[in-house]
Amino acid sequence: MSQAVEPSPQCPAQQLMRSGLRKDDPLDQVLLPALRKPVYILLQDHERALRLAQQLEFFGLVVQALPSAAALLASIGEYPPAAIIMDVDFTGRGQGLLLAAKVQQGLAQPVPLLFFSHQETDTPTRLAAVRAGGQDFLTGTLEASSLLEKVELLTNAAPHDPLRVLIIDDSRTQALHTERVLASAGMLTRSLTDPIGTMAELADFQPDLIILDLYMPACTGPELAKVIRHSDRYVSVPIIYLSAEDDLDKQLDAMSEGGDDFLTKPFRSRHLITTVRNRAARARHLKARMVRDSLTGLYNHTHILQLLEDCSFRARREQQPLSFAMLDIDRFKKINDRHGHPMGDRVIKSLALFLKQRLRKSDFIGRYGGEEFAIVMPNTALEAAHKVLDDIRRRFAEILYPAQPQDLQCTFSAGVVQLDDGLDALTMASAADEALYRAKHAGRNCVVRVEP
Repeated sequence: MSQAVEPSPQCPAQQLMRSGLRKDDPLDQVLLPALRKPVYILLQDHERALRLAQQLEFFGLVVQALPSAAALLASIGEYPPAAIIMDVDFTGRGQGLLLAAKVQQGLAQPVPLLFFSHQETDTPTRLAAVRAGGQDFLTGTLEASSLLEKVELLTNAAPHDPLRVLIIDDSRTQALHTERVLASAGMLTRSLTDPIGTMAELADFQPDLIILDLYMPACTGPELAKVIRHSDRYVSVPIIYLSAEDDLDKQLDAMSEGGDDFLTKPFRSRHLITTVRNRAARARHLKARMVRDSLTGLYNHTHILQLLEDCSFRARREQQPLSFAMLDIDRFKKINDRHGHPMGDRVIKSLALFLKQRLRKSDFIGRYGGEEFAIVMPNTALEAAHKVLDDIRRRFAEILYPAQPQDLQCTFSAGVVQLDDGLDALTMASAADEALYRAKHAGRNCVVRVEP
């Protein structure tokens, strides 16, 4: 695997390939559909717009700073944008609002608009922005990583991940029927006819919800539910019993043994879909709050180590490479001391966004603690992992953060290790941390790898 080559700058859509793709990455695994389109920036200060466009391109976006209303109208006709960032006073006081309204009138589908003003604005100006199609309004200083967050929200660029449902039923015919019903509603399903393989399947598939038959030859549904609930990782995964049993007392007894709901066969497709979707979506939302870091939205320390353990198990079984990296922002205490903790938080969030933009959807990124990050890279050999991380390191160092007396630039150090016969998940984490320590002592702003 290797980095993708730099494409020709003539085609804006192709500029997104700067995102550090690896050869085995399908484009839709790395780049979000809305952001394959360009983002147009129109500011009174065109030089500032050009610098901001360059900064956003470091995050993997296609961005064009346009100098005039005519350039915007011509560009929209050729390349419909993912979003427009417009100074309310572009080309004159209040003229940006009028231009935006004019642009929207000529489009079949409204373009997400973010308005900007150097000064705090009054309610009539903000009302005019809303009427012109504005979905957000920023004032003060524009900064690339914060702006990227807004663009992602405007374009609904969060990757769609279908709800995952594991069906455990000794009847293959019934399991397939349940799968077909749920798949027709856009859910991702997997069925298991031998309940003895449940725990391995849970670790591999990570379902949002489990559908469980009540009576099976190897064990009963309530017995299996108890086994599942023994693991802290699956205590909150909803379990729905699906059975022909119509005795209410038996249904209630089963639900008291680790179940959350009971549906009887034959079932109405709509009833099953609605019940599963509601419970699975709620469980996913609650889980996200438990396993995600509140500042960055990345996985927290505990969950990233669980993911490393799961991926290690899968890599050994499938005989595929697996790499794990630890990153740490260099001289972070000085950033906090000189520029304040809000700036420190901004840098942490910026690196989190940068990693999400530059890595594959199949990679797992966590905030290990403080200014330290961890990355699990399935199906990635050590050399390729080192190359990708080193490219990210170089590009991250080019990002500027507005500060006084001069803009701030930050770097990070990293250690990376590959799974081999002598390593388990915890040993990998320890080895990557040791490599990170070596990178710090080698002068920082470098990536050190642990050779097998």
